[in-house]
Amino acid sequence: MTTPQAGILLPPPPLARYLSFSLTPGVPAADCLRALCRLADGERTLVGVGRALVSALGAEIAGLRGFPTFAGPGLELPATPAALWLWLRGDDRGEILHRARHLEQALTPAFRLDDTRDAFLHAGGRDLSGYEDGTENPIAEDAVRTAIVGADQPRLSGSSFVAVQRWTHDFAGFERMPAGERDFVIGRRLADNEEIDEAPASSHVKRAAQESFTPAAFVLRRSMPWAEGGRGGLMFVAFGTSFDPFEAVLRRMLGIEDGIVDALFRFTRPESGAYFWCPAISEGRLDLSPLGL
Repeated sequence: MTTPQAGILLPPPPLARYLSFSLTPGVPAADCLRALCRLADGERTLVGVGRALVSALGAEIAGLRGFPTFAGPGLELPATPAALWLWLRGDDRGEILHRARHLEQALTPAFRLDDTRDAFLHAGGRDLSGYEDGTENPIAEDAVRTAIVGADQPRLSGSSFVAVQRWTHDFAGFERMPAGERDFVIGRRLADNEEIDEAPASSHVKRAAQESFTPAAFVLRRSMPWAEGGRGGLMFVAFGTSFDPFEAVLRRMLGIEDGIVDALFRFTRPESGAYFWCPAISEGRLDLSPLGL
C-alpha cells in the first residue's frame, strides 16, 4: 500500500530549504536516486522529480509535463525546469544546513545543485507583504482529494504533482501605495483578512478564486516567504492531482482570456517556474517503481 509523502499534507514548517538539481550529462542517476531513498522520508525531506530525470531513466509519468510558457499583456512567465527538487522542512537552521549537505553528497556525481533557497514562517503564516497567504486552502479530506492521486490511477496512487515558483516582491513600490489601494490589489483587508466586495475585477482574490472556475481549480498551497540579503518574496508551492487547476488560475491571472491582469503583478513577479512529480511512499521509503527503479 502506498501513502503520500507526509510533508505534502502537513502545515508549512517554521523553517525550510529548497534545493533544485540538474543532471550531470553522461552519468547514470539510478544509484544516486537509491541513495536518496535511504535519506528522504517524505516528511522532513520531500522529493519532486522533474521531466528531464524521468526521460533520462527511460520512463514516463502520465500528467508530468514542462512548465507552461504563458504570456499575457506585458507579462511573460519564466520556465526554469529542474531534474530534481527537494523541500527540506524543519525548525533548526543548522540541522537543515547539514541535512542539505549530506543530500547533495548522496546525489553526487549524477546531480548538480543549481539553486538553494531558504524560507521561513512569517507572522503566523503571512506573506512578506503582510497579507495572509492560502486563506482558502482545502483542509482534511478535501486536501487529500485535491493534492493526492487516488486509487483510480493505481500506478500513481499516493503520489502528487507540484508547481513551484519563486516570486520576488517590490517592497518599496508596494509600500508607496496607500493602504486602501494595497487592500484592493489583494482583494482583502489587511486588518481582518475579509474579502472586499467592491474590490476591482483585477484584485488577486477575484482573479484567483478557485471555486469560480469550471471545474473548480483547487490546489493545496504550501507556500513560504523567502529572503536573501535585501530581497525577498514568496516560494509559491502548490500540490494537485494534475497541473490543470494551477494553469487555469495562471491563465486568468495573466489576463489571457479577458485582458484583465491580476493586480498582484503591480508589486511582485515570478523569477522561476517548474513542475515536478512527487512519488508516493511504500514501506517507509520513496516508491520509485513508476520510474523503473
